[in-house]
Amino acid sequence: MDHYDIVIIGAGLAGSLAAIAMAREGHRVALVGPRLAIADGRTTALMDQSIDYLKKLGLWDEVAPLTAPLVAIHIIDGTKRLLRAPPVNFRAPEVGLEAFGYNIPNAPFLEILEKHEASLPTLDRIPVAATTFDFGELEARVGLGDGRVISADLVVGADGRRSAVREAAEIETFTWSYPQTAVVLNFAHELPHQEVSTEFHTESGPFTQVPLPGNRSSLVWVQKPRDAEETLRLAPEVLSRTIEDRMQSILGKVVAEGIPQSFPLSGHTARRFGKGRVMLVGEAAHAFPPIGAQGLNLSLRDVMTVVELVGPPAGGRLPADTGDRFDGRRRIDIVSRTASVDLLNRSLLSSFLPVQALRAVGLQLLSSAGPLRGLLMREGIHPGSALQSIKESLREQISRKRA
Repeated sequence: MDHYDIVIIGAGLAGSLAAIAMAREGHRVALVGPRLAIADGRTTALMDQSIDYLKKLGLWDEVAPLTAPLVAIHIIDGTKRLLRAPPVNFRAPEVGLEAFGYNIPNAPFLEILEKHEASLPTLDRIPVAATTFDFGELEARVGLGDGRVISADLVVGADGRRSAVREAAEIETFTWSYPQTAVVLNFAHELPHQEVSTEFHTESGPFTQVPLPGNRSSLVWVQKPRDAEETLRLAPEVLSRTIEDRMQSILGKVVAEGIPQSFPLSGHTARRFGKGRVMLVGEAAHAFPPIGAQGLNLSLRDVMTVVELVGPPAGGRLPADTGDRFDGRRRIDIVSRTASVDLLNRSLLSSFLPVQALRAVGLQLLSSAGPLRGLLMREGIHPGSALQSIKESLREQISRKRA
């Protein structure tokens, strides 16, 4: 029976990045999971902190040509409600950055990760499903779909919303659903996007255009499930014109590419993010609507914490309580991000007038108050920076008074 320091279950973006990171640290790693049967048509906007981590892992030089920078984010109230919010513009130079982050198509990104996995001598890629789990006092054992059994000091569950690792570890989830479906696709357009992402807030959810290289963009269009079904049935030329109309023709003529995909929206958080020899990352631990480019960025912070906690190889077995320590380290970040995205999404869906008023007032404050807008942007890019900034400001004021 082969023994590994760490077995990672799930070979999507989060699992692949975790496997590469741990193998580069020098650990013996197994990445377990079948390859995707259907290419992922979505894109991912990785923010500044995540880009820095890709550079640290030696991945950025290959990923960069596939990406488009996000220099500005425009939020437009596209509802027809009585209380509408003013447009809000977030610009990276306001916080001293060339770009907030970069938008990356998922499918070619995953291909690059698979190539790097094959080049790492301490990483074994096992393209079959994990079928059984036994978390013992001395080690964890994982049964594979090809009949083999492997063992490890630690198991990382990166196997998505229906995580078998989470279930085997007897970790419950708090789950909720939304009356929404996300339609995703890429499209070409006549006018340059100027590296600006535009997010139209509608009664059914956000309609978000995110730049791709050249005169192309990705689209995440959140709709009521029945409306999403009708959108998927539209002829390509009708779909293109519908997107152009929704975009208010700000990018000129639009041509939809490929076949749109759809994903019902729901959310969940695990009751624990780690337990004993188990750590949960990505959607095995948390999931919420695609708002504010938080998903994979949050997952990458999971991965960074795994790497930091485990550390480099020390010649002995990895501690059996690593999962418990991981749970404590990740709780505040995951819970706060999930709650904020959920609140914003529900505020779009609410027909309750006071909720609409609060949302409009909040966006008005962001539009007119530069310091507040800057604080929010820094917090979105580097979690915890807003609180740190407030602490430093208070210390400075106290020092001045004492002087």
